[in-house]
Amino acid sequence: MKVLMVASVIAFEVGTFGVANADEALRREATALFGQVKASTAAPSPQVELGRALFWDTRLSADGKTACASCHPARDWGADRRRFSPDARGALTSRHSPTIFNSVSQPMLRWLGDRKNGADQAESSMTGSMGFASKDAGVAKLAELEYMPKFRAAFPQDAQPLSAANYARALASYEATLTTPAPFDRFLAGDDSALTEPQKAGLKTFVSTGCAGCHNGVNLGGTTLQKFGLTKDYWLETGSEKPDPGRFAVTKKEEDRYVFRVPMLRNVAKTAPYFHDGSVERLDRAVRVMASVQLGRTLDDAAVASIVSFLDSLTGDVPSNYAPPGRQPEM
Repeated sequence: MKVLMVASVIAFEVGTFGVANADEALRREATALFGQVKASTAAPSPQVELGRALFWDTRLSADGKTACASCHPARDWGADRRRFSPDARGALTSRHSPTIFNSVSQPMLRWLGDRKNGADQAESSMTGSMGFASKDAGVAKLAELEYMPKFRAAFPQDAQPLSAANYARALASYEATLTTPAPFDRFLAGDDSALTEPQKAGLKTFVSTGCAGCHNGVNLGGTTLQKFGLTKDYWLETGSEKPDPGRFAVTKKEEDRYVFRVPMLRNVAKTAPYFHDGSVERLDRAVRVMASVQLGRTLDDAAVASIVSFLDSLTGDVPSNYAPPGRQPEM
């Protein structure tokens, strides 16, 4: 009996050691390919608080009804469940609104990768989604709404603190606080129990099938440009009148036709619909489509379910400051 008990203990310890080694090997591989999102450590500052106020203020638009937050609801994890979002001119955006969460860390923004950072995007939005005829008109609206004291507090060294550039800097400062650490990040930090066994298996499948070839880096995407390989039949199936030309619309270079920024996958389980045109409603279908058109692979149901299980581990909490000043997020 003692021999059996000792043998059982040894087998248990060897098995546990093997699991621990496997988890550590998986962690090392994942860390090399990806990286951790960490909770924002930005201290409260006049600049961040100004950016928060600007982000949620619907008065700062041509129609007085549209804010930066209008295309990025908290209930949709900073994205938009609608295929396209209405702007301050009453028109729909030409592409689906991606999530604002974790976005400022990316080296390029928007589906075309045509904004170099959060400040660039915010300043351009004044004459874009916010609908102003000019940046000067947007600045005049800020002055009309008596934002000058807040700009002075946020940019005390500037002789003219109320400007389009400082509007953009304040917004980018606030957006930089909108990070969403997830169970995956706890696993990377050393917590073996942060992922379920199916999620660990899904991580292995995600890497082995080639998904990580494009979806890598801390946000599992958002760092590179790729040609989107959907066929004409697919465009017709999803109701698109014609294929979106992608970066070609900006650069006019033939090699940029159908080229888009690879989307990040943080919170992807919460940010349907998918793709630049919002044409796919379900995450499992999006996985199948990408495997087919980008990797030339047909995944079976088990592989798809495995990858989806892993992607769910990328879901973090909506930041507590993702709401107008003094309020909590509305979910």
